[in-house]
Amino acid sequence: MRMIWLWACLGAAPFAASAEPVRYTLDPAHTYPSFEADHLGISTWRGKFERSRGHVVLDRAAGTGSVEVEVEVASIAFGLAAMDEKARSAELFDVARFPRATYRGRLEGFVAGAPTRAVGTLTLHGVEQPLTLEIESLRCIPHPLDQRELCGADLSGTLRRDAFGIDAGKDYGFDMTVSLRIQAEAVRDAGTDAP
Repeated sequence: MRMIWLWACLGAAPFAASAEPVRYTLDPAHTYPSFEADHLGISTWRGKFERSRGHVVLDRAAGTGSVEVEVEVASIAFGLAAMDEKARSAELFDVARFPRATYRGRLEGFVAGAPTRAVGTLTLHGVEQPLTLEIESLRCIPHPLDQRELCGADLSGTLRRDAFGIDAGKDYGFDMTVSLRIQAEAVRDAGTDAP
């Protein structure tokens, strides 16, 4: 469930302080919320969501920002078609009823103009829960093709899937803890500044 999501691929390693908030749009071709989940305590299942969208707003000078990400839950992919279908079923994500997961958060813990975490809420399977994502490996560069600012980050966090009502396997001893690892890239919006 590396969703959300979020999600937050913002500003970068050597930050030049900007006096205005800047908006970045997530690049869906380079942003993949992924996750690791227990299988009977004997192995780890790894999957990702292949379709997500969202944006980040960052004010480096003020040390503030926000992130919003939406994930299409039906885009889940384990690399095994049967498991993908099982995950989409009512037993797990129930995508017919809950087609999207969303993450909304604020950026915090700024160091030298760069946020170190996103603190927000994840809505998944019709349930909203708090979720903090640690922001790692933040870097921005001029895009090699059009020179627009391109930022990338890795994020991580953990959640309990039973807190979202997704508790299949719990009675068999499955660990409900899910580790999130999110790779994200975002491009600065054309024009000036924020949302």
